[in-house]
Amino acid sequence: MAIFLDTGTLGEIERFHRMGVLRGVTTNPTILFKEGVSGGMKGLEARARHIAKLIAPYPLSVEVTTTEREAVLHQAREFASWGDNIVVKVTVHGPDGELENMEIIHELETRHDIRVNVTAMMSAQQCLLAAMAGASYVSIFGGRVNNMGYNACGEITRLRRVLDQFGLKARIIVGSTREVLNIIEWLEAGAHIVTAVPSLLEGMLVHPYTKETVRMFLADGAKLEAKLKA
Repeated sequence: MAIFLDTGTLGEIERFHRMGVLRGVTTNPTILFKEGVSGGMKGLEARARHIAKLIAPYPLSVEVTTTEREAVLHQAREFASWGDNIVVKVTVHGPDGELENMEIIHELETRHDIRVNVTAMMSAQQCLLAAMAGASYVSIFGGRVNNMGYNACGEITRLRRVLDQFGLKARIIVGSTREVLNIIEWLEAGAHIVTAVPSLLEGMLVHPYTKETVRMFLADGAKLEAKLKA
C-alpha cells in the first residue's frame, strides 16, 4: 500500500490523489484542530465524509476523542457509518496505561466488523498484541522510537517477521515520520505503509540535480529550435 498522507487539508489530499501516489489518509484530533476544523463532532463528520468520498476506496483513519469505554464504542460505530472506507483509530492503552482499550479493539473488530487502526505504539511487542487482538492496522511511531535512541528499522523488521510467521492480518503503519529518508528505509525494513505529511512527499519527488537536468534539457531544446529556424 506504501504511503498514507498524514493531513486533513483537502487541497493537499486532492493534489496528491491526482498524482496517483496516495494510498490512504490518516488524521487525528491534533491535525484537524491545527487545520481549522471547527464545529465539534459535526465539523469532524463533514471533513471525514468529504475525505472518505474523495479517496475511496482507499482508507481514511479517524481517531476517537475519548478513552471511556462506552463513548469509544459509540464514536467508533458513528465514525464507521460515515463511509465504507473509514478506519477507526484507537490508542493501544489509556493515558495512565489502562488496558481496557485492547478489549475495545477486539470487540470492534470481531463483534462490530469495524476496521481498527491501533495507534501510539512504540514497540514491536505492543503491535504484536494489538494484531493478536484483531486489529487491521498497527501503527508504530518510528520517529519517536528514533528520538528515544533506537533505530525504528529493527522494530519494524522484527514486527513484520512475527506477523508473517503467525499469519496475522494486521498491516504495519509507521508514522511520526521526520525526514524523507524515513519513508523508503521503513518500507524497506518491512512496513506495509508509511505516513507522511505533504512536505515530505514533495521532498521525495523534487531533487536539485533533477531540476538542474530539466533546465539543461530546456535550454538545449531552445538552442536546437533556434538553429532549426535559422
